[in-house]
Amino acid sequence: MSSTQQTGRILVVDDDQALCELLEEDLSRRGHQVWSARAVNPARELLHQQEVDLVLTDLNMPGSSGIDFCAELHGNRPDLPVVIMTAFGSLETAIAALRAGAYDFVTKPVDLDLLNITLGRALQHRHLQEKVRLLKAQVRRQQPDDEMLGESTALQQIKQQIGRIADLDTSVLISGESGTGKELVARALHQQSSRREGPFVAINCAALPGNLLESELFGHVRGAFTDARENRNGLFVEASGGTLLLDEIAELPLALQPKLLRVLEDHKVRPLGSSNEIACDVRVLAASHRDLNAAVNSGSFRSDLYYRLNVIQLDLPPLRARGNDILLLAQTFIEQLGKRFGKSISGLAQPAAACLLAYTWPGNIRELRNVIERALALSCHDLITLEDLPEQIRHPNGETPLPTGLVEPGTILPLEEMERRYIHQVLEQLEGNRTLAARLLGVDRKTLYRKLKEH
Repeated sequence: MSSTQQTGRILVVDDDQALCELLEEDLSRRGHQVWSARAVNPARELLHQQEVDLVLTDLNMPGSSGIDFCAELHGNRPDLPVVIMTAFGSLETAIAALRAGAYDFVTKPVDLDLLNITLGRALQHRHLQEKVRLLKAQVRRQQPDDEMLGESTALQQIKQQIGRIADLDTSVLISGESGTGKELVARALHQQSSRREGPFVAINCAALPGNLLESELFGHVRGAFTDARENRNGLFVEASGGTLLLDEIAELPLALQPKLLRVLEDHKVRPLGSSNEIACDVRVLAASHRDLNAAVNSGSFRSDLYYRLNVIQLDLPPLRARGNDILLLAQTFIEQLGKRFGKSISGLAQPAAACLLAYTWPGNIRELRNVIERALALSCHDLITLEDLPEQIRHPNGETPLPTGLVEPGTILPLEEMERRYIHQVLEQLEGNRTLAARLLGVDRKTLYRKLKEH
């Protein structure tokens, strides 16, 4: 075998035990890792248990043909090359195999050297596909996500975790306080995954009563209940090929939890009133602001469903733990909402910025956006001032905010000195971030650099 020959993990499917043993021995000797199955059903089980790079299957087997098996694999795993073996080498057979999605076909009796060349080409094709997929994923992860703004260490860690797990196609539990952006994280996972061309569907499990939620998730047939006038696909079917976000999963009624678990395990749904199941290829993400582990301990959430959903957990930081991201988000909302309101407000006055940083933000990003929207609506200046902020932001817990400390009471300073102190206080508040300081001061960077040089 050439040193450049591609090797891989191969599943051989043939009801001829002697041929299977021959192929296992020869392919193993050539450096491949090999599994074998005598029929299609055991082959399916092996594919659930093992990650393989190629399937080599016979054309005619009891119960199911290699063509049908190939078509099934091509529909579910289009990246997995299939090579078909047949004793009936004809043009019709070749056309049927290729139409079913086969990479190639070989005739029996099998020439082991020619088979090795065919398998090598198929594995090389698989290898190149994988490299392209990884490169595309890398490019996507390097592209900025305008909806997940922030420079804090806490947010950067979340973005890195998203980049590592986006393509794993496993369940993820996204936890965090209300308003921390759990749906944005779910959308980022979808957009950076191989499912990004498929639909992204989200449902809030707390928004519907149990009977309507079951119909919404799994669908129903006509006559299943009083208002069921026609058949309807549920969200699992609508999201097939993409991602389904189950938001506020802790609010899922206990009676529905075993049904959801069955769908997650079998990848099939049974609509209300139907005796038939529908296959669905969906990645499920779940989100909750509640502690699901505590819900399991209290008996309001099934432990088996919890472990099925919580394969990987992402814990989102609250806004109060993200430091200067508060000001970056505020400035972004000012620019976005200012265009909608037709107001040319350039940023935050320093006392207002200090007040936003000092506040604890129990409502997180959602609360910040609402505060900025209110301030823009009320402001009569070119900057948002302290007076434009609501009372609970200016005086949390009834406290009076500390003075900014620019001057001692009764002291009069030249305007230039006041400007110098103000600029340096803003830079100190922003830990020296001059780009953000310029945006918040309403000047361009060159102007800020010139003033720093003058002072």
